[in-house]
Amino acid sequence: MRSSVLFYSTYTLCVCLGLLCVLFVSCWSSHWGGGFAWDYSALQFNWHPVLMVSGLVVVYGNAAVVYRLPFTWKQNKRTWKLVHAGLMLLGLLLSVLGLCAVFDYHKGANIPNLYSLHSWVGICTVAVFGFQWILGLAGFLLPCSPPWFRSALKPVHVWLGISILILSLISCISGITEKLLFTLNGSSVEPYSSLPVQAKFANSLGLLLVAFGLVVFGILANNKWQRPETDTERVQLLHIDDNTRNDGCT
Repeated sequence: MRSSVLFYSTYTLCVCLGLLCVLFVSCWSSHWGGGFAWDYSALQFNWHPVLMVSGLVVVYGNAAVVYRLPFTWKQNKRTWKLVHAGLMLLGLLLSVLGLCAVFDYHKGANIPNLYSLHSWVGICTVAVFGFQWILGLAGFLLPCSPPWFRSALKPVHVWLGISILILSLISCISGITEKLLFTLNGSSVEPYSSLPVQAKFANSLGLLLVAFGLVVFGILANNKWQRPETDTERVQLLHIDDNTRNDGCT
């Protein structure tokens, strides 16, 4: 009971931090960026930080912890696999739209693509995200996937999942800094080094992203909050282990 209360308190903090991240990045793009459009202008670029923060960090992070919700443990695991995969797909689609927004803006403004470290890390993160989703679909959702493949894939899937979230946070934080440097240092207003209101607001967004990531990592790292294996899953694992031993003896 105490563990459950602690989990839901932590999960509520996770959801609240995620909503604050989306709110902050939306306000930043709307108030200081001038709003949104989809017309190859700077207003289209404003979709880029909103979609990347929303999809690559917030939706992704919540999808990563969906198995930890205690009320799902007695329900059909396949249903929550579909929820997990659906949320991940939503995060991936939002991320791809975010890339489209910045590429279209660069095309309209005649700016080269993929020249900064931020862009390199970001495009690699989305590419690994897409690879992870396809791999997860093949290994855990397709009924024809053999049990030994699922067992071998699971630790890789977990490692890639954590790596993607780390890369996502790096991409978003470096993107915030890059945007502030270009916007504030290239205008007549106070430079970034004088820390005007916009800089303080965007830096706060970065801290919220870090806090959100730390809470997600905390949830994932607590073994007591892992979904317990059912008897059927234990039998399948034992069967896989027995087949592996037999194959090794022949």
